[in-house]
Amino acid sequence: MSAKDSRTTDEVTSGGTDAGAGAVEVRERPVPGPKEFRAVDTIPPVVQSAAAWTWRLLLIGLGVAASIWLVQTFSPLLIPISVALLFTVLLAPLVKGLQRHLRFPRALASAVAVVGLLAVIFGLVFIAGRSIVTGFADLSNQASEGLNQAIDWLSTGPLELDVQKLDEAIESARTAIEDNLGTILAGAASVTATVTGVLTGTVIALFCTFFFLLDGRAIWTWVVGLLPRQARQQVHQAGRRGLVTLAAYTRTQILVAAVDATGIGVGAAILGLPLALPLGILVFVGSFIPFVGALVTGAIAVLVALVVKGWVTAVIMLVIVLAVQQIEGNVLQPFLMGHAVALHPVAVLLVVTGGTMYAGIVGALFAVPVAAVLNTVILFFHGHDKFPDLGIDDRLTVRPTAEAELRARARALRRGADDGPDYSAAEEDDATEAARKGDL
Repeated sequence: MSAKDSRTTDEVTSGGTDAGAGAVEVRERPVPGPKEFRAVDTIPPVVQSAAAWTWRLLLIGLGVAASIWLVQTFSPLLIPISVALLFTVLLAPLVKGLQRHLRFPRALASAVAVVGLLAVIFGLVFIAGRSIVTGFADLSNQASEGLNQAIDWLSTGPLELDVQKLDEAIESARTAIEDNLGTILAGAASVTATVTGVLTGTVIALFCTFFFLLDGRAIWTWVVGLLPRQARQQVHQAGRRGLVTLAAYTRTQILVAAVDATGIGVGAAILGLPLALPLGILVFVGSFIPFVGALVTGAIAVLVALVVKGWVTAVIMLVIVLAVQQIEGNVLQPFLMGHAVALHPVAVLLVVTGGTMYAGIVGALFAVPVAAVLNTVILFFHGHDKFPDLGIDDRLTVRPTAEAELRARARALRRGADDGPDYSAAEEDDATEAARKGDL
């Protein structure tokens, strides 16, 4: 074979006008040159994957850090809004009942609900305040007697401590308090500033609660309308399920807290402890912090029993607190919460701990409802609907005039006509896309 024949060629036989055989056209194939060297090709695939994951995780971390910073910066505004949402899901059934049974206008029903909430809160504060004022003197006297008994036991009991040293320790504690009176007053001033902030937040929360009850759907429609058209209905359906979760958590937690407060308060009253009613209210408030709140408030009740009545009464009070906690954890929480919240106890403990580390008591209060709502919403976006009975028939109409125009344009596009007004290119695209998907 000749050198010419050994070249890489493509032979194409083409018909010609000559009488002989067809002419053969020879075309040379392009011979690939040497492969271009790239430094990335020398990096193992495992390292490339690790690097890709790393920078993506770093971006996610930056996004989370920015979100946390924003929440912390605007917490004086976000906390009252969150409280207003809790009040709204709690009072919404009352508003609907007033509209349905008493034929109240929605504005009047919302106002009555908010005023009723204020009446309940102020009533509890008034009753607790009177109980504290009337019972504080008895508590002081009984605590003094209990302290004297404790000193006698320390001096005459197994420890046999020197009475003079005990008196010196008590006197040094009293002197330390007097010496740090300025610091205590400064702390009181900071508490005053905190009280001012709490009052401001309370006004914002009540204001938002009223308008959430009155125009909640209109406000939600405006928020959803800020999103792209394709995402609105999906976000709306996820928001409906998140609201059901929040309502289930709030009502159930109120019932659980009431049971805890009743059990511990009645037990303290039977044992003859002073401030039994304030202790019950304290337990009610503390029960909104899962695990930690009930334990701390129960420990306060046991401590009061120990100081006032002695260790036997304290042991009985401890048994009452543990019994109430067992009923809550093993009966009420699983039965009442059901699948509406569906958070594992480990997850509850972790989110409460994280919320406490991040925002103290406020973080502990809101950690579980926020985690429960996020769990429901994220699962819905991933195709798992925890509330299929809600359906998807409830749809939002964002900016009705624009929607009506787009619907008319979509119908015209279906008919192949052009009998509508002039539209911009973006509106044409929206109408075409909506008509294609059947949304309009």
